[in-house]
Amino acid sequence: MTALKGNDLHQERDQSRPWLAHYPPGVPAAIDIGGLKTLPEIFRNTVDLFAERCALESFGAKLTYGQLGRHADDLTGWLQSRGLVKADRVAVMLPNIAAYPAILFGILGGGYTVVNINPLYTERELLLQLRDSTPRILFVLESFIAMAERVCEDTGVEEIVVVRPGDLLGLKGTLVNVVSLFTGRAGQPAKSNKLTLNEALNEGAQYGASPVTVDLDDIAFLQYTGGTTGRSKGAMLSHRAVSANIDQCRLWMEPRFGTSELIMITALPLYHIFGLVICCLLMVRLAGKQILIADPRDIDSFIKVLASRRFTLFAGVNTLYRALLDHPKIREADFSHTIFCMSGGMATQTVVARRWKELTGSTIIEGYGLSETSPVVSVNPLDCEDFSGTVGLPVPSTDVVIRTADGADVAAGARGELCVKGPQVMTGYWHRPDETAAAMTPDGYFRTGDVAILDDIGRISIVDRIKDMILISGFNVYPNEIEDVLTQHPAIREAAVVGMLDEHGSEVICAHVVLKDGMRASPQDILAFCRENLTAYKIPKQIVFRDSLPKSNVGKLLRRVLKEEPV
Repeated sequence: MTALKGNDLHQERDQSRPWLAHYPPGVPAAIDIGGLKTLPEIFRNTVDLFAERCALESFGAKLTYGQLGRHADDLTGWLQSRGLVKADRVAVMLPNIAAYPAILFGILGGGYTVVNINPLYTERELLLQLRDSTPRILFVLESFIAMAERVCEDTGVEEIVVVRPGDLLGLKGTLVNVVSLFTGRAGQPAKSNKLTLNEALNEGAQYGASPVTVDLDDIAFLQYTGGTTGRSKGAMLSHRAVSANIDQCRLWMEPRFGTSELIMITALPLYHIFGLVICCLLMVRLAGKQILIADPRDIDSFIKVLASRRFTLFAGVNTLYRALLDHPKIREADFSHTIFCMSGGMATQTVVARRWKELTGSTIIEGYGLSETSPVVSVNPLDCEDFSGTVGLPVPSTDVVIRTADGADVAAGARGELCVKGPQVMTGYWHRPDETAAAMTPDGYFRTGDVAILDDIGRISIVDRIKDMILISGFNVYPNEIEDVLTQHPAIREAAVVGMLDEHGSEVICAHVVLKDGMRASPQDILAFCRENLTAYKIPKQIVFRDSLPKSNVGKLLRRVLKEEPV
């Protein structure tokens, strides 16, 4: 076999990656792997160059990059004074408040690993994650201190630090009402003798932070998967992987925004990988500003922010876009300065994208990623005039293939499992070598577990999760498609489709629907609508009306919960 050289090798590579020919102008095929910096280096560079620039706004108060840098250094000094050594884990259980970025960079600056924890976790879920990740320190919102104290008695957590929503901002009071809205269950903060964040920062300032050598291959995050299809696992994300994804996204975005001022509406939770990288870390790399939304479910207050603040970037998930669109005051929001709006985390429904474009004039730019890929794998060109219905093209330095269950590549346009290779892929699952091995192909691709199609120009369409696929009379049925049709019914606000076993042990399609306020529809009406838009074997056999649908912390439908419920 004759070896390929020079231009021949380059040509073969381009033919196997057709998306490169369709990249937006100015976006390179690859990032500079050799030029990657660790996350503390990225943060410090922005702090040094833009110390007086506003880094974030929270509850109407602001912090500059210089102030954020000093708080982070003080926190590093405090952690070092507690005897932590490089690679120790530190857990953070906070909503989107100003303290979060300061704590985040303080941990990373000391060479420690951040363990992000969802503040909505129950005691059982918190206990499982703490036992699995074994952090030495836990930073927790004051409203959750009583639960944290109970749980930590059965873990190796050595110290709990209490954080208040107004910390670092000079705000008086505890802003309990705001936090109560966010949690839906937090009440008055319990009295505690635990150290507060402000006390820790004061102690850290006295000790001072000692220099630490952080390497690109050090683990920056244990990012736990959502657990929507099983027990949550900690994806080990190195500084190299996260830094690579930051650069992949930066190179994709820069030709679009040029020298525009970057102000991100950060409503996505920072403890989730999408908000963490796209809203926080990428904005730090670009010296942009974040407007932190502590409780995006309080749509009234959220829209007041959107109406009173100038912003240029907006990131959300389908459920957030829909909730805003359904609110009667959404037209008060000012989208006149918006450069683009992005979506990920779950499938964006066509009707939502169409309504958003009609309201704001901005096309929703959909992308795709996972915790295991730090997270971005693909994204649509940012100059799209219309919603594409795909999740776009693989970002620079990323290879994707579509494969059958036995590992064979499929032709363009055929369905199979999406497999990904790139510098942003995780190191593996924390303490789960068997699951790590099962998630990787022999030739080094990460198996996403998503059914996808790759068209002839390299655009990716996500069909559904492999585990959510329904088998009807030998045909594969994908819930996303049926849900998209159902939500176009004028009376349906949202829908979730699952496969259930009938009395004969065969799978049948069950659709759970939530009607819009004041609207009515019978099962017969909905089935008639489905018959107009779906082939016979895709039509649900059962319609279940619900007041709401079970969702994860970022709004993903929890079909697993529906499958476990009696109908």
